[in-house]
Amino acid sequence: MPSDVVGRAIRLLVLVGEHPHGITLSELSRASGVPVSTAHRLVNALCREGLVDFETAGKRYKPGLRLFQLGQQAGQAYGFAGTALPVMRRVTERTEEATLMSVLDGTRHLYVHYVDGPLPVGVRSEPGRHGPLHCTSMGKILIAFAPEDVRADLLERVDLTPYGPNSITDRARLREDVLRAADRGYATADEEHHAGLRAVAVPILRPDGTALACLSTAAPAFRRSLDDLVALVPLLGEAATELGIRLPAR
Repeated sequence: MPSDVVGRAIRLLVLVGEHPHGITLSELSRASGVPVSTAHRLVNALCREGLVDFETAGKRYKPGLRLFQLGQQAGQAYGFAGTALPVMRRVTERTEEATLMSVLDGTRHLYVHYVDGPLPVGVRSEPGRHGPLHCTSMGKILIAFAPEDVRADLLERVDLTPYGPNSITDRARLREDVLRAADRGYATADEEHHAGLRAVAVPILRPDGTALACLSTAAPAFRRSLDDLVALVPLLGEAATELGIRLPAR
């Protein structure tokens, strides 16, 4: 059926987008559940539209320039590039640490912007990548300030896979952290996603008090204590308030 073809093509496109360094046809077929012959036909159609590029040497499919263009246009529509980036740069100038912006995307969060810090050792991130909710400061704040029904659903369904040495693997503990974040207006993560990494996040709120997005400062644990990061909450909060006013509410 045509709708099934469209769905398969979309699954393949998403997979290619999630592998910026390339993915082979067999990997695409296995990850998508689409037969190799069908995957080959559909991904080549995406290549003809410029959404996907084929690297002959490595026989790998990569995101095409047309996909990049569409992503940039979407970012502009949300105000992430023109509006958010200058504000985030000002935060990084003050903190000398990486500033990150993320939005809720299903049961994960999606990095939409990143400003690198000036110090030689720091946190790196890739816009367009997903992160877990339960073991990141941004994930916890996005749950805490989600609409009530969404928050309740996420607290029941979110994956609790351990990533770092201090990852939350107990659902009751996650509820406590989310409740604390909602009360304080910020969330922290202390070596929960990655060993040696700490972060703090605040929500960017819509007029109704739910999170449009969130801002985070992340730093190596050897350089910043948790108290150091919490001390940055007022600065992050000022930036989040500005963005809550300037970004289009969606």
